Amino acid sequence: MGLMQEFKDFMHEYKVMGLAVAFIMAVATNTLIKALVDDIIMPIVGIVLPNGDWKTATLALGPLLLKWGDFLSALINFLIMAFVVFMIAKMVLREEKVSKK
Repeated sequence: MGLMQEFKDFMHEYKVMGLAVAFIMAVATNTLIKALVDDIIMPIVGIVLPNGDWKTATLALGPLLLKWGDFLSALINFLIMAFVVFMIAKMVLREEKVSKK
């Protein structure tokens, strides 16, 4: 068996093309969700903040200055991404259960 054939078998067995497509879709989804959080959700959150700017929101604890605005944005971004992954996994697993029967 030649090296090229082994490589083709590897690509097919481990579904590398599907993984590559999933990776590209994940990057695009991440960009979309980051824009949703930064441009739509966080400005709404900024309305309830005292200075109105979530990017510069800080909490002073003595000499320590915690910049929690960006962290909150990243946390909301993570939760949305985790929920999207959960919904996709739930849909895929449900389809696998149906096809096994």
